Amino acid sequence: MSYRRDLWEIAASRNGVVTVAEAEDAGVPAVEVRKLAARGALQAYQQGVYTHRDVPTTPFTEPTIAAALAGEGAFLHRESVLDLLGLGQFNPPKVRVGTRRRVRRTLPKWVDLENRSDVPDEEIVRYEGVPATTVQRALEDMRHRMPTDRWESLVVEALRRDLIGGQGVAGWKAVSA
Repeated sequence: MSYRRDLWEIAASRNGVVTVAEAEDAGVPAVEVRKLAARGALQAYQQGVYTHRDVPTTPFTEPTIAAALAGEGAFLHRESVLDLLGLGQFNPPKVRVGTRRRVRRTLPKWVDLENRSDVPDEEIVRYEGVPATTVQRALEDMRHRMPTDRWESLVVEALRRDLIGGQGVAGWKAVSA
């Protein structure tokens, strides 16, 4: 199999995104990744993050790129998680990415990075391959950042779609209708 095909396999499983680290894990040298980018097979972002031009983009591509740019252990949080899953109407101008470690690299203006050392491992999951906090954690983080009635309607919708457990979010019980 060719390096281009190997990278396509990785990108196809990651919303079109491939990193140099993932390529090297698959046996593709970093120099070959850069050569394929120079030839137009890959679109370079920065920090060793690329998209494969032969893999169609999805609504999950940009969030995957944002998490990859922030580095190992990065994840979506707050309204970016809810927007990713189509829960509510947010359309945030930036993708909110959290991390529990220091990130020194410069990120694009459309990525909002925040240190989230308060998020334990058990509250980080993957939605369509995108690392993110759980919906329940995202809702708890958004509770005091939006009007109460709008937040409660998000909780009801999350319960209806089985995105959170039947007990709802901490301190709030769903009203039976």
